[in-house]
Amino acid sequence: MTTQILFIRHGETDWNRIKRIQGHTDIPLATQGVEQARKLAKRLAREAEQGARLDAIYSSDLMRAQQTAQPIADVLGMRIELCDGLRERSFGAFQGHDSDEIAVRFPDEYAHWQTRDPGFTPPAGESMRMFYHRVVHAIEPLVAAHPDGRIACVAHGGVLDCVYRFANSLPLDAPRNYALLNTSVNVVNFDGGGAAVVSWADVEHLGGTSDDDGFRKVL
Repeated sequence: MTTQILFIRHGETDWNRIKRIQGHTDIPLATQGVEQARKLAKRLAREAEQGARLDAIYSSDLMRAQQTAQPIADVLGMRIELCDGLRERSFGAFQGHDSDEIAVRFPDEYAHWQTRDPGFTPPAGESMRMFYHRVVHAIEPLVAAHPDGRIACVAHGGVLDCVYRFANSLPLDAPRNYALLNTSVNVVNFDGGGAAVVSWADVEHLGGTSDDDGFRKVL
């Protein structure tokens, strides 16, 4: 039995725009993000009218994800199920800073972070390895609850990164060469304990453009 999940990254926030690390900091959507969420909901409503049902909507409990999920729930007449396992990675003391500030404030930790060691843990944060296992274990019961179903999970760039790595058996220290776009629709099929990407980084509802997840400012 196959469970199809639409993984959706939240809409744009003010911190996304300036590449300030959010992590567990509960940042709301920016005006642009609210508009992106509205356009996404309109798209999913149109698809539902054409027969593409959704059986459930799950969301990270952080505000930016909930604000992205709510318009979808409203237009489809559904309710949101909150799942704290879908939260973004906790970056601890790095949260609230961009990468340049982290390099100055935490030079030793920054140097370790740049090695891509999956075991590196920011002060008071989560390692990539801990985060990955947390996300995978959070998805397992959702798949089990919806055999042959189709659900949406509204989450974060880091969560999408974990899902893509899981589906493609990518090492946690492999550099990322795939997009993690605000308000993108990323479709993955789960079957027999494995997963396969059906489509990725779909932002046709935004006119085909959206900002990518990342820690460095683009000048």
